[in-house]
Amino acid sequence: MIIKNQILNRNNNKPIVWDAFYNSNAIKKPLVIFCHGYKGFKDWGTWDLMAQAFKDENLFFVKFNFSHNGGTVKQPIDFPDLDAFAENNYTKELQDLDDLITYLISDKNDYLNEIDTNNITVIGHSRGGGISIIKAKEDSRIKKLITWASVSSFGKRTSTTGDLEQWKKDGVKYVINGRTKQKMPHNYQFYLDFKANEQRLNIENAERNIKIPHLIIHATEDPSVSFDEALNLNQWNKNSVLLEIPDANHVFNSKHPWDNAIMPLALQTVVSNSIKFILD
Repeated sequence: MIIKNQILNRNNNKPIVWDAFYNSNAIKKPLVIFCHGYKGFKDWGTWDLMAQAFKDENLFFVKFNFSHNGGTVKQPIDFPDLDAFAENNYTKELQDLDDLITYLISDKNDYLNEIDTNNITVIGHSRGGGISIIKAKEDSRIKKLITWASVSSFGKRTSTTGDLEQWKKDGVKYVINGRTKQKMPHNYQFYLDFKANEQRLNIENAERNIKIPHLIIHATEDPSVSFDEALNLNQWNKNSVLLEIPDANHVFNSKHPWDNAIMPLALQTVVSNSIKFILD
């Protein structure tokens, strides 16, 4: 079964749009939740093919849009709602992930009979990796953690650095999306929220305190998030496992849109090793 664009409505917060990929056989399966990265979305490039691969191994795979990623319920692809994008921040993404987990393992979820609620893995790509690391440290419901091309620090990202005085004065700064050519706004609240929650949002501290298995996957030639950040994570957590992917970029040689019927070889390697890690 492939169920697209399910809507999780929440009180006093924007809805979360999510997809489920699973075999409908009433066998309780490990739940795998995928968190996209900065300027990402659940339907990007190869993510459907990736989800299908997890489904084929009898996993219950969920991918979703963070509520303020810039997509909407009616248009979950790309960024029609830049006002929401401007109001996104790390703590909102942590709350989104928490709310989704809570819903998926509750009797409100129509597909609960397909899920082993005691076997939850979170996968995070890029910025979503940082969110996943912090959430895994905070939430005992998560039993395994996988990060793909993850950041190792939020404080060093361009979204929390730069000309702070000008940003504060203007109230907003913009980042150009190279593909869509949109001026993506970041309201100053992003920085204020980060500073107010800086201790909680310390990825190094979270990684050092993670007690569950963590598989770190990173391309050695990643031009967007340096491979050194994977080395940082691996060093901070001696129980973690680092898988190096040679000759690949930040999205493991994928792109958007992706017209091929199969994933690029690098992403196939990432996915197969991730599945093995979950099932072992």
